[in-house]
Amino acid sequence: MSSSRPSPMTATASTPRLDAQLCFALYSAGLAMNKVYRKLLKPLGLTYPQYLVMMVLWQDESQSVSEIGARLFLDSATLTPLLKRLESAGLVARLRSREDERHVVITLTARGKALQARAGKVQESVFCATQCTPSELKHLKSELQDLRGKLSGRV
Repeated sequence: MSSSRPSPMTATASTPRLDAQLCFALYSAGLAMNKVYRKLLKPLGLTYPQYLVMMVLWQDESQSVSEIGARLFLDSATLTPLLKRLESAGLVARLRSREDERHVVITLTARGKALQARAGKVQESVFCATQCTPSELKHLKSELQDLRGKLSGRV
């Protein structure tokens, strides 16, 4: 009896194995990292993408939507609903730029600034969860940034 499907031996030899894929290692590590952050951010009432926006604003408390998007590699269609939810939560204010009304400037509210102190332990907890040394994390972060640059053509 002849079959058009390859034998299990042939399929194994020609089909990439899941555990050999870089994309799956990155994906599954991302899922694990997001799980850690989800647990830590829940008491703050933030999702991970919202936390990223807040970190950008804690560094420089007034930025345009396009500046935030560039820092986080997010487009306006993804960022706008996220910013609206942060505004509804009273953490940020969205204002039209005086110089150019097409640009929206995002600023921290007093409540958003106050949240920074409560969020201070998040990074320490994530560091502990990784069980890596500072040197290992610095190297891993550098390698991932290099990979991102290569994949996006920014090298």
